[in-house]
Amino acid sequence: MVAGFLALRLYSVLGKRSGHEQPLPKPAEERIGNVAVPRTIEAAAESREAMARPFDSATEPGLRAIIAAEPQFDVARFLEGAKAAYRMILEAFWRGDEAALRDLVSDDVHAAFAEAIEARQAAGQVLDNRLITVERASIVSAVIANGEARVAVRFDADIAAVTRDADGHVIAGSTSDAVQTHDVWTFVRPVRATDPNWILADTDEA
Repeated sequence: MVAGFLALRLYSVLGKRSGHEQPLPKPAEERIGNVAVPRTIEAAAESREAMARPFDSATEPGLRAIIAAEPQFDVARFLEGAKAAYRMILEAFWRGDEAALRDLVSDDVHAAFAEAIEARQAAGQVLDNRLITVERASIVSAVIANGEARVAVRFDADIAAVTRDADGHVIAGSTSDAVQTHDVWTFVRPVRATDPNWILADTDEA
């Protein structure tokens, strides 16, 4: 699954569906604070108009388990952080910044990223991509296993994808149209770890 993500599928999906670019979304101004387990989940569900249904009912037991182990876990704040990580990781990969990726992804994912970046550079190709907007981010699974919280998030996004050669000529994609992408990224974090950050451990196509 990691290998399937590393090319970000942009080489293969270009032309599947294109549409006009949209302005970048404004940062969410409202946050849900630390409240009791039922209210944390219910309050997040009530914000679905802004977050396009933040989780499916099937994920509720897993979310409750994570909240029970980590009382500070907050569904809405987690999704905001996941969207920020989605942008940071994509942009770091596109510009070939392995150092920036190291603290954001697992060792396995980082190794695969590095290999893909090296192959791209050897081919003399440059990605001139832009994340136009994340139309939707929702939790599709949540579980605690072997002392580790794992939360999978589906991202529906519009990306302007352009590949250039060494001379800067466009060899694939468009600078004016966006490609719709659908990804599921799994973020992990050891339960009760002192480090509050989650890292990307797995990816798949939705």
